[in-house]
Amino acid sequence: MLGRSRRLAVLAEGRFTRLDAKTAVGVLRYRPNEVAAVIDSTRAGGTAEACVGIGGGVPVVAGIEAAAACGADSLLVGVAPQGGELPHECRPMVRDALLRGWDVLSGLHVFLGDDPEFAALARERAVTIHDVRRPPPGRPVAARRAAGVDALVVLTVGSDCNVGKMTTALELARALGGRGLRAAFVATGQTGIFIADRGVAVDAIPSDFVAGAIEQLVVEAARDADIVIVEGQGALHHPGYSGVTLGLLHGACPAAMILCHQAGREQVRPPGGRAAEALSAPVIPPLRDLVRAYEEAAAWVHPSRVVGVALNTLGLGERSARQAVERTALDTGLPVADPVRFGAEALAGAIEACRGRDRATLG
Repeated sequence: MLGRSRRLAVLAEGRFTRLDAKTAVGVLRYRPNEVAAVIDSTRAGGTAEACVGIGGGVPVVAGIEAAAACGADSLLVGVAPQGGELPHECRPMVRDALLRGWDVLSGLHVFLGDDPEFAALARERAVTIHDVRRPPPGRPVAARRAAGVDALVVLTVGSDCNVGKMTTALELARALGGRGLRAAFVATGQTGIFIADRGVAVDAIPSDFVAGAIEQLVVEAARDADIVIVEGQGALHHPGYSGVTLGLLHGACPAAMILCHQAGREQVRPPGGRAAEALSAPVIPPLRDLVRAYEEAAAWVHPSRVVGVALNTLGLGERSARQAVERTALDTGLPVADPVRFGAEALAGAIEACRGRDRATLG
C-alpha cells in the first residue's frame, strides 16, 4: 500500500462501527491481508468480523503496543470524523507509531504532516506521513475531454451519502474483469485511494477544479481500459454535498451511471448523523425521479443514462433483501442488485450491454 508492502494497524479508537469507521471497513473488505490489527480499546478482545461483519479473525486490540505484537509496521487512520481533525484520543497513538519508526497513513482533512510535533518526529525517525487527501499539484479546468475517450465511462451516483458508491464501483470493476474486460477503478475519496493506491480526494480540491481533476484521472485511466468506473461522492439532492457530485458528473462525462441507494432510507442523512438536524432533513425523492434528475444534470454537458440500481440491503434479512431488490426493479424498470450480498453480475451485464450499444452507434 502506497509504495511498499505493509502490515497495518488500523486506528479506529472508539469508532469501530460500519458507519463511523468507513475507511477501516473499506480496507478490511478489499485489502484484508495487509491488516495486522484494528485499534479500538472500547472493543478490544474481539475480531473485526464480530464488530463490523468483515475482516475475519483480524484482532481488535487496545493500543499500539498490542498492534505491534500482532506484526504491525504502519499505522492507518481508519476514521474520518466530522470536521476532519484527528480525534484527541488518537493523538498519543499517532505519536507512539512515529516513535516506533512506523509510517502513518491518513485520509483526514487536517494534514498530519503539517502538525509540527508529528512532522519533527517523522524527520527524526526517517519515516513518512502519507496525507492522501492533500490535493495534487496543478489546477486543471475541465473542458469535456473525458467525453472523447474510447473507453466506456461509468459513474456511481447516489440517493444520499454513505449508500455504497465506492463499494459498488469496486464490485463492478471486479465483475467486469471476470468477464474479460479491462476495468479501471478511479478513486475519488481517501478510502478508495488506500484501496487502489492512486486517485484524488476531490472533496479537498477547490470547487473550480474538481471537474478538471476527475477529467484528468478519467483520461489517464482510459488509455489502458475498456471501461472506467468512477467512484461517486455525495448526492445531487444533498444540501451539503451536491457540489462535489455535480463536479464529478461533469468532469467524468460518463456514458452510463449506476444509482446507489440504501433500502429503507427515506431522508437524507445529516452530516455526522446529528439527531437535531434529522427532523429537517430533506426527503429522498423516488428513485424514478432521481434517475431523471441525474440524466438531466449529466446532459447539460454530456448525455448519460442510468443503466442500473445498486441497492444496499444492509440490515435486512435475506428474504426482505430479495423482496426489496424485486420491488426496486419493478419501480424503476432497471436491473437491480445488491453487489455485495448478491453479486454485481446484473449490473455488469447492463454496463457491458451499454458498451456494446455505444460501439454499434460509433460504428
